[in-house]
Amino acid sequence: MKNIYNVPQNDLIEETALELKKIEFIKPPQWAEFVKTGAHKERPPARDDWWYVRAAAILRTIKKNGPVGVSKLRQKYGGKKNRGVKPEKFCRASGKIIRLIFQQLEQAELVKKEEKGIHKGRIISPKGVSLLDKVAAKIAGKKPEKQPETKKEKEIKQTETIDKKKSQQDKDKTAEKASKEDKIDDKSKQK
Repeated sequence: MKNIYNVPQNDLIEETALELKKIEFIKPPQWAEFVKTGAHKERPPARDDWWYVRAAAILRTIKKNGPVGVSKLRQKYGGKKNRGVKPEKFCRASGKIIRLIFQQLEQAELVKKEEKGIHKGRIISPKGVSLLDKVAAKIAGKKPEKQPETKKEKEIKQTETIDKKKSQQDKDKTAEKASKEDKIDDKSKQK
């Protein structure tokens, strides 16, 4: 059976985002179109559906690394802040966005709070596991896209096409010789 580790992660996140759009509890707030995702960003996200993509990525991270808290994800989604002439400095991502997505995923019953030993945070629920497995199976069922050719494969194809052209040219030359000989024979018979 296919699971989240056997499929391309970008495809998994994109398809999961489409599935999350169908759930009524997961909706971006009104301010989501204006907000940056962290202090290190200069502009808001360019995608209109970035909220669902982030929620899908968080859901995948919870499945993979759970229990996960807001602080850990703030570090994961953080980045370097451009400070002009001064050296760049790491800034954590916005905690409000992650916290709200956690709350929405909890309302949809895809994640739940739990403590494992000294670690506490959100873990994925059976409903969330089944959603991710269903999406992974859907992706695995699709035909894989054609992979780009390697240099060796391109060279092999080029030599094959060159060989075909040469063999075709040789056939054409022999056909021309045969037709010239036939013409000469025809002329000698006419005399």
